Amino acid sequence: MQRIILLLGLLLAINLVYGQNRDSIPPTKKVALQDTTKKIDPQDTLKSVAQQDTTKKETRAERKAREKAEKERAKYYYKDILKDSARLEIERLTRVAWKRSMILPGWGQYTNQGLWWIKVPVIYGGFVASYFVFDYWQWYYKLFLDELQYRAAEGQPSNGVLGIDSNWDVAGLVKFKDYGRRNRDLTVLVTLGWYGLNIVEAYVDSILKNRWNVSDDLSFKMSPTFMPTNSYALGMNGFSGKSMFAPGIKMTFTLK
Repeated sequence: MQRIILLLGLLLAINLVYGQNRDSIPPTKKVALQDTTKKIDPQDTLKSVAQQDTTKKETRAERKAREKAEKERAKYYYKDILKDSARLEIERLTRVAWKRSMILPGWGQYTNQGLWWIKVPVIYGGFVASYFVFDYWQWYYKLFLDELQYRAAEGQPSNGVLGIDSNWDVAGLVKFKDYGRRNRDLTVLVTLGWYGLNIVEAYVDSILKNRWNVSDDLSFKMSPTFMPTNSYALGMNGFSGKSMFAPGIKMTFTLK
């Protein structure tokens, strides 16, 4: 028993001796923090961004090639759906009609068939009428212009030699000269509009013929009739038959 107590006391003494030793862990050294922030040069930033941006700018030739490919694809696709042969043929006929009318007035109407034998003479009749109207206003304009030029050169009226009497004053000549020129120019604009209308008619007629149903299955009929009025008037036997109906027009639509 004494040996055990002595052993425990020895162990306790050893622990007390080691507990008095200084901690062998060295103190933490203070590390001086250095400012590692580097001043950024804007030019260096732009260069680095340019180097990182690997997107190649599209050239003009590449853009034209891309747009051409997109247009070519649009001929055969509609909203990413492949067009069938019937759709492609309808679109081709529509394009052919108005392009032919642009090249030669009346050609598109002949392509569409139908009443082309009426439309073509009307189209060329309009051009012939435009020519005669233009020729008249050109003559009208030159008549007063020649008189004004003669008076400016000779200092006196032409006395009817150019077709105008000497009693016309200069202000009146200028007024009617401008009037003839304005109508002549207006005739040219009307002729161009008639030419454009020929193209539009060929296009619209092709659309209605190939993409819309305008057959004889739709009919419309008008005929006179008597409509009941649901009223009466005093007469023989308490009412008059004439007051029960009123004349009208009946319209009948037939869908086959």
